[in-house]
Amino acid sequence: MRYPIVEATTGALFLAGYFAFGWTPLLPVRLLFACAMIVLFAIDLEHQILPNEITLPGIVVGFVLSLFLPPGWRSSLTGLLVGGLFPFLVAEAYLRIRGREGMGMGDFKMLAMVGAFLGWPLVGLTLIFACVLGIVIGGGSLLVSRRGLGTRIAFGTFIAVAALICAYAEGPVLRLYQQAQHAYLSWAGLVS
Repeated sequence: MRYPIVEATTGALFLAGYFAFGWTPLLPVRLLFACAMIVLFAIDLEHQILPNEITLPGIVVGFVLSLFLPPGWRSSLTGLLVGGLFPFLVAEAYLRIRGREGMGMGDFKMLAMVGAFLGWPLVGLTLIFACVLGIVIGGGSLLVSRRGLGTRIAFGTFIAVAALICAYAEGPVLRLYQQAQHAYLSWAGLVS
């Protein structure tokens, strides 16, 4: 069943890419990114690994392409640093406090790749969406299956889904983020 599902998903993302980006230079870049996310999703779901053979070249390719196309090299560099370093620091703190690993190294590399392709702030939103998906879907499945909370979840699958949402719906995602940010700041009394 996996093979036809992956093929159908790839075809659907290619079609969606055409509608989202049209015949622009960004189209092949986003399709390349989508293919990498599909492969990482499937591998992480089955084996709980995110191969360096995909993530490390993906970081380089995403950054090099950003020299010529959106998001631009500054946003790409910031995105790859934030995507790779921030989760690493959180996971390192978790490891030191709890004495066990909370997030794998492949997740940092994958988020750095997402940051290189999508830039900042989309890598931050990808991380937020992936965490929400992980809590709702991953946590829900742990509760239903009665497995312990120490059970490993393939977080790369959630990163892939969140990254594709951010890549294909950049405008609506950024508007939603800005509205939520403004609503929060209004609630906190920091803006009127």
